[in-house]
Amino acid sequence: MPRPFRFGVNMLTIESGPAWRQKCRQAEDLGYDVVLVPDHLGWPAPFPALVAAAEATERPRVGTFVLNAGFWNPALLAREVATTDLLTDGRLELGLGTGYVRDEHDKAGLPWGTPGERVDHLTRTVEELDRLLGDPEHFPKAAQQPRPPLLIGGNGPRMLRLAARHADIAAFTGGRAARGKPEGTLELLTAQALDDTLTAYRKAAAERERPAELNILVQRVLVTDDRRAAAREIAGHDIGLDEEQALHVPTFLIGTVPQMAEQLRAHRERYGFSYITVLDPFMEAFAPVIEELKGS
Repeated sequence: MPRPFRFGVNMLTIESGPAWRQKCRQAEDLGYDVVLVPDHLGWPAPFPALVAAAEATERPRVGTFVLNAGFWNPALLAREVATTDLLTDGRLELGLGTGYVRDEHDKAGLPWGTPGERVDHLTRTVEELDRLLGDPEHFPKAAQQPRPPLLIGGNGPRMLRLAARHADIAAFTGGRAARGKPEGTLELLTAQALDDTLTAYRKAAAERERPAELNILVQRVLVTDDRRAAAREIAGHDIGLDEEQALHVPTFLIGTVPQMAEQLRAHRERYGFSYITVLDPFMEAFAPVIEELKGS
């Protein structure tokens, strides 16, 4: 029996308090299950934005998608997580990643490190959060015990093993660092490359007692009667995919609402993706697909 679909929207901008609360209520009305906030300089600060989102809504959970671990000291992060979980009545889902934009670290005066060092720091952060939030003497206590659900996002071998050991939700961007381009530039994986990534993850997670929920970040939602023309346009942006590949990757949804719903069913069958995240510019365009898949 496939895991039921769940839908999140990653909120990238904030204009004012009233506008933020209204956008969160709109996401709830459109059927989204999770309101998410990323962690980049120049974008909303995650934890106060999530507290406001929870106060403005009743049903959706709230989450970070994903925190840049390099910005955070584990002990201070444990305090933020526990407090936010309390203030959101146990609706928090904590997403963590290594970060991939060196310029943000430079601007913040924080060390960047090698890829291995960034994974080391994330690993220590996850282990310390488990230790601190699971400690009966730690205050404040999170509403969810021993801690809120943990999402880990990443695609490299060590990240996949870390997610396999610790994550309740394993998230896949479907992208990787673009070779020969400025640091922080991503290119998208082909469907076959993503198959290989999921195979490596499943091998690492083979001993899990309970399978993790699998998440995919959809980069674009394009409502159209001409899927091939839209794929051709996407492929022209030098993102590592040709026209044919763009038609089949789960990081794009292209077509009519029924076609996009069928794509998501096929991606759940092939990869196991049941938790689907879209970016907020596509929040309204994707809503009819949520309605089409409700309860499935």
